[in-house]
Amino acid sequence: MLEFLRPVIRAMTGYAPGEQPRQSNVIKLNTNENPYPPSPRVIEAIREALTGDRLRKYPDPLGTEFRQVAGRILDVDPDGIVIGNGSDDLLTILTRAFVPEGGRIVSPTPSYVLYRALAEIQSAQLATVSFCPNWDLPTPWPIPQAHLTFVANPNSPSGTVVNISRVETLADELRGPLVLDEAYADFAEQNALLLARTGRVIVTRSLSKSYALAGIRFGFAVTTPQLARELVKVKDSYNCDVLSLAAATAALTDQAYMRTSRARILATRQRLSDALLRLGFTLTPSEANFVWAQRPEPLRPLFDELKRRGILVRYMVYEGFGEGLRITVGTDEEIDRLLDELAQLV
Repeated sequence: MLEFLRPVIRAMTGYAPGEQPRQSNVIKLNTNENPYPPSPRVIEAIREALTGDRLRKYPDPLGTEFRQVAGRILDVDPDGIVIGNGSDDLLTILTRAFVPEGGRIVSPTPSYVLYRALAEIQSAQLATVSFCPNWDLPTPWPIPQAHLTFVANPNSPSGTVVNISRVETLADELRGPLVLDEAYADFAEQNALLLARTGRVIVTRSLSKSYALAGIRFGFAVTTPQLARELVKVKDSYNCDVLSLAAATAALTDQAYMRTSRARILATRQRLSDALLRLGFTLTPSEANFVWAQRPEPLRPLFDELKRRGILVRYMVYEGFGEGLRITVGTDEEIDRLLDELAQLV
């Protein structure tokens, strides 16, 4: 059967997700999960969804209840919300909707490596634009002609944020849609939902990070009702199941719980950043739930030794930007253990 595969698929490397260990005693700081459990309302909603005959029937294909709740809480038109199996699903839907075979996707670099895989699957080209040394976007934008431009904001792996005024300028410069991948926006001081409401950009969000629902897989896009109706044609009919819809809706209603969890993570992020600087690392100014740590010395041996000691972080290398360790903000106890080990190793 392999000979019948599209050549582009056989040639791809594919996106490599962060390692998911089976051992329960590993400190997992490699995939930017929330270290705290989701709101108790989520557990209650899942239990309720397991009763009666809800699992026997198909879920609402449009996620109507979730969209109504999200519209009220986020002050956006619920008819402009499209649901997805994680925000990666929305990025795939947008790529399928806008990018033809042989088309062009543009993204800053270094950034989320999934964008390359999405382009390759679509037999499209990914063109990258290097961030400025201060992690801002270059002005003017050098590649305005693109079928789709992705900007992760906050960015991964750096955790840095492009000012919304620069995002507005970029949207004006482009000759195609701008997608702001705001998977980490709840940890930042600003976001672009206002621009999505006005149709200037398309914003994608995830409930994996700030709402602690990485295991549920739920995300959504915010755009205009007119475009949302077109995107629904592209998505899988039932791309979000009954349990994910129930969990996502309940999580979004508990904003007080999310804000408390966010405050704990930001406090730990500051403590982690201060300690890493004292240990001789250089950091970018993160507004996400992780930090990007670099050193003059090779980092691969340090990564390997941390893993041997039961601590997983993410080792990444980007051409022109060198290597670094992306470290998720865990619990205070997890970060204490990490810092103790690093103090011995560096």
